[in-house]
Amino acid sequence: MKPPDPDNLYKFASLSAYSSRQRFAIKAADLAFYSLIRSIGSTITYDVEGAEILEDSAAAGRTPIYVTWHDRIFLGTYFLRKKGIVFHTSQSFDGEYIARVLQRFGFGVIRGSSTRGGSRALIQMVRELKRGTAMGFTVDGPKGPRYIAKPGPVLLAKRSGEPLIPFVVEPSSFATVNSWDRLQIPRPFARARVIFGEPIFVSNTADAAETDLKLQELQQSLDVLTRRGKEWRERSKGRV
Repeated sequence: MKPPDPDNLYKFASLSAYSSRQRFAIKAADLAFYSLIRSIGSTITYDVEGAEILEDSAAAGRTPIYVTWHDRIFLGTYFLRKKGIVFHTSQSFDGEYIARVLQRFGFGVIRGSSTRGGSRALIQMVRELKRGTAMGFTVDGPKGPRYIAKPGPVLLAKRSGEPLIPFVVEPSSFATVNSWDRLQIPRPFARARVIFGEPIFVSNTADAAETDLKLQELQQSLDVLTRRGKEWRERSKGRV
């Protein structure tokens, strides 16, 4: 169920700032990616590791900040659909059609930079977390470098007191797009391993050095989850 939406996070933004050609391209990309994710995602068999981490977090009254890599957004979008999670996206042409795809799957969207301490986006995300709305990041986006965590989620965890929950979705079989993130497109009827990592808390009194250490901890956690996902995929080869 979606939380209340006083800021219209779940509604499409106006495209009036774009040219007619750009508006057509955004709408076409939105529908194409939505249809592709829905048609393939519905055929995947999901195996979840670490579900108890989410259960324990909910039992403790925590609101998670989900963090994953940009190349996992295809299946991550389908797996976490219709939970009202709000994702951070960039204010750009690509960010606009990605935002619309997410909203079609029941996600909310906050646009803008999250890395500057006083940014509007960061303030808005803190406010939504206090309302009990879970947040999500593709932490190496929007343009890389690939598999290098950026500080936005750590700053949000510090400001809000809520835990970072790293996760990866590893398909057993997939193709990759020729893009900076080498986006994974799973093959229909593949299996997928969803792996959640231990929560990471950041003190609201953390100084720059401690914040950097927490960013390193997040990086290391995602690296470990990625490696475990690849090991699972290797073991799963040849299985039905």
